[in-house]
Amino acid sequence: MMTISLASRRLLMAAISLTASLAPFFSAKAEMSAWAEAEGGRMRLVALAPDASGKIRAGLQIEPTPGWITYWREPGNSGIPPQVTIAPAGGVRLDAIAYPLPKHFFKGGIEDIAYDAPVTLPLSLTAAGKGEVTIDATVFIGICKDICIPFQANLSLKLGRAMQSRPEEEAILAAADATLPKPPSDDFKVTAHAISPDRKTLSLTLALPADGKGAPDIIVTGPSGYAFTKQSGGKREGATFRTDVMIGKLPKDYDISGERWRVLVIDGGRAMETALAFD
Repeated sequence: MMTISLASRRLLMAAISLTASLAPFFSAKAEMSAWAEAEGGRMRLVALAPDASGKIRAGLQIEPTPGWITYWREPGNSGIPPQVTIAPAGGVRLDAIAYPLPKHFFKGGIEDIAYDAPVTLPLSLTAAGKGEVTIDATVFIGICKDICIPFQANLSLKLGRAMQSRPEEEAILAAADATLPKPPSDDFKVTAHAISPDRKTLSLTLALPADGKGAPDIIVTGPSGYAFTKQSGGKREGATFRTDVMIGKLPKDYDISGERWRVLVIDGGRAMETALAFD
């Protein structure tokens, strides 16, 4: 079972932040920033001009060096989740970060949820005003091989409201959207879920694609800093799969009533992500 402690992560991030060097602004008056580079990889921003309502489609491109990994939103036992902070002075607000399908990596007793190939994290932004806007982003990620390196950089873009097509940027963002898990569908969804009274086990019943075999990979994300992946007693009967996910220890005095967890299910070549409501 993988259980990530929020308190220990904060201590880890506080410690490594002291050693992370702040890269200078990598700026461009275009729809792509310059690349910021570190030993284990590089990253940049890609964006399209705001639409009529001020919505901006953007992405954080991360390219780990071969042999290195970078992390998903809940990274594993000791990784660093991506952090993107937009300076408010530019008149742009970050609404959401989406995460393409990650992989599981196991090394000894360490489990990572991460990416070992180039990945683009889609960003949903909103511009407050009209005319040219500036995206000034401070980005902090972790990249790991034999050691983990905190990688922090400031990335900047100036965007007008020009309506001309940007084929390269549009292709990058469309490809990123295609790698995201899909929402539930009739043949791929959670049909029932319940947590045990002692909060040690989450029981799931899933409708799975009929062409799949064996147990799907399941990642449950609970409170910030906690992810659960170990299954027990999984049984597939046709398109129905029932399993228990081991929860283990939750934060002290944590009240699950009214909370919304998330579950990512990977079955063969398909992936689905949805919320679990605890009312």
